[in-house]
Amino acid sequence: MSRFLAGVAAGAVMCALAGGAFAAELPGKYEGVTIDAKLIGGQQYEGLYARIAEWEKATGAKVNILSKKNHFELDKEIKSDIATGNITWCVGSNHSSFAPQYPDIYTDLSKLLPKEEIDAFVPANIKSSTLGGKLVMLPRAQFDVSALYYQKSLYQDEAKKAAFKEKYGYELTPPDTWQQVADQAAFFAKPPEFYGTQFAGKEEAINGRFYEMLVAEGGEYLDADGKPAFNSEAGVRALDWFVNLYKAKAVPAGTTNYLWDDLGQGFASGTIAINLDWPGWASFFNDPKSSKVAGNVGVKVQPAGSSGKRTGWSGHHGFSVTESCANKDAAASLVWFLTNEDSQKLESAGGPLPTRTAVWDWDIKQAENDPYKKEVLTAFQEAAKHAFAVPQTPSWIEISNAVYPELQAAILGDKSSKEALDTAAKKATQILEDSGEL
Repeated sequence: MSRFLAGVAAGAVMCALAGGAFAAELPGKYEGVTIDAKLIGGQQYEGLYARIAEWEKATGAKVNILSKKNHFELDKEIKSDIATGNITWCVGSNHSSFAPQYPDIYTDLSKLLPKEEIDAFVPANIKSSTLGGKLVMLPRAQFDVSALYYQKSLYQDEAKKAAFKEKYGYELTPPDTWQQVADQAAFFAKPPEFYGTQFAGKEEAINGRFYEMLVAEGGEYLDADGKPAFNSEAGVRALDWFVNLYKAKAVPAGTTNYLWDDLGQGFASGTIAINLDWPGWASFFNDPKSSKVAGNVGVKVQPAGSSGKRTGWSGHHGFSVTESCANKDAAASLVWFLTNEDSQKLESAGGPLPTRTAVWDWDIKQAENDPYKKEVLTAFQEAAKHAFAVPQTPSWIEISNAVYPELQAAILGDKSSKEALDTAAKKATQILEDSGEL
């Protein structure tokens, strides 16, 4: 080999080492290493976690799962760990809505993994996973924006179609506006056996749903100066949508205690007509082993509010490695493994939207001869065009925790929508002032 070629080869080696492990070396060998992890829990994630055994066999390392909880409970646990100086674990589930709260505890994955692996992700997902110049998480096949699931048979019933048109003056078809959802939910509801729709009614879940309805009504959560602006006429209209559905008994009485798993199980039980939900449930809803509505599920783009804008609160899941981890290379290998092409194909087969470019192409090809899968992908590809992130403040979750009890108070009839929103805006303002953002 000439000195020139030798120099080029040596330079390539140095560049690769600077960027992390060689792609060919992944997942690597880590005999005797144990990686402690705190992961999001839920039925829809278990298929992916089954792959951990494959990583253990390939690397010689072990994974010790310390926690497996919904993200709201996991968030509380992580904050407790931060407060007590107890970040002794290595890998944690993360989310683009939660990540800005943890600016210091997670390491820069771009220094641990090959650049070509990072470049294989959709650039927008990598951008939103990067905070302060650090790639703090690697995105899963869990780019989330909600679309509308519905029971198709309800729209094929001639008696229902005639009765609906007589009462509301327009044809009964899958709704394209949130006013139509409200009309149809009230029409279909036959409590306590059957309900028109449902919504997650606590924690960030209800605040996020309120936020996207607010945007669809032409409002804004924080104004150009970063001040709370949701206690507006648009905010009252948005909150009244939830209040009126609850008052009409078009949603289950327990909906103010629901989170995502409750909604998924609720629609799969066959007792809900219309359900705004995430792509990860698509396969579950159409599987006769898990769902009573299998074969009867329609999916379409999420409806629009009175402003003409569609709802579209979105974000994505991912995995992070802590700065305090003693085995960052092994932890990064695990994070890579759980987000690599095989893992994303596994998750995408169940409905979640991939965050790797090649898996998008693969997913679309898989749907060619599967009408339901094609309908799901078409709906969520359209839904993604209307996606928007939460307000870019590190205080988003803290604000959510202060706001959601006020939203609940209005829904349950303890306060008017305006009273609840005025109180919530004062609480949110105080949080932003205390954090130095105002």
